[in-house]
Amino acid sequence: MSTQASGLAVETAGLVKTFGETKAVDGVDLAVPAGTVYGLLGPNGAGKTTTVKMLATLLRPDGGEAHVFGHDVVREADEVRGRVSLTGQYASVDEDLTGTENLVLLGRLLGYGKKAARDRAGQLLETFGLTDAAAKQVKHYSGGMRRRIDIAASILSTPDLLFLDEPTTGLDPRSRNQVWDIVRAVVAQGTTVLLTTQYLDEADQLASRIAVIDKGRVIAEGTKGELKASVGAGSVHLRLRNPDQRPEAQQMLRTVMAAEVQLEPDPVALTARLAAEAIDTAADQSARALGELARAGITVDSFSLGQPSLDEVFLALTGHDTKDEVAA
Repeated sequence: MSTQASGLAVETAGLVKTFGETKAVDGVDLAVPAGTVYGLLGPNGAGKTTTVKMLATLLRPDGGEAHVFGHDVVREADEVRGRVSLTGQYASVDEDLTGTENLVLLGRLLGYGKKAARDRAGQLLETFGLTDAAAKQVKHYSGGMRRRIDIAASILSTPDLLFLDEPTTGLDPRSRNQVWDIVRAVVAQGTTVLLTTQYLDEADQLASRIAVIDKGRVIAEGTKGELKASVGAGSVHLRLRNPDQRPEAQQMLRTVMAAEVQLEPDPVALTARLAAEAIDTAADQSARALGELARAGITVDSFSLGQPSLDEVFLALTGHDTKDEVAA
């Protein structure tokens, strides 16, 4: 297995990690192209963090093998550590130090001289929009600011591979968007990012390829388009004027479109999922269904036809929704 020759940042084969009688990771195979964002998507407890810890040499695999830029994570752990950086789920900086003090301290530990460490800290604080908070103790930072200072600390010395383990958990939408912009900027500079997330929209926004993990196994892998195409040609979303007519509309759609029709939480909304073989006739089927609904006196207030969402992909692949797993 040679990740360098194949242009891969990470390659694993049959990776296993067991805790007692529980297999947290159960034979994971990954191939992460260099210079991209690669997403590990799955609910809490799926094995994402354990996989990352093995790749970052923080946990020793119990089976299989893994290479990072051609280096075995067990036999060549020091070489791997020299090329990677990890931002975990929780703040890793010292909360009693200021933003500047944290970055200067870490810079000095990485071998920077005093001036070089301070210059690099100032550069990163400006890049991440933290200049005004540079002299504040990190314990006074908001959640979004803490995530930004964490990522800044991770790229003081630009890594070849950056592990981001659920970097936006608990953040508000504005802070999440800021972190996403930072990830895009890091990749634009040549760093490979392996991103674990339980947020479907995050994987959709950032990752060029995605591995869906459930119960310690990769159950699907591909580009966003490939994953969406694997579960059907698309979805037809409708909102009705009268919620009392939804059962009748559901039955009509099932008959006309020969599709699974799901009732949404919104009492006037429903979704028909088209089979993959219906991709060439999806528009015609939709038009025919709308005509039949109109003839039956069922008013449709809004209608859309599009690819399945990653939420629908995950539901089709696993039989459950990531939101259900997170809440469990």
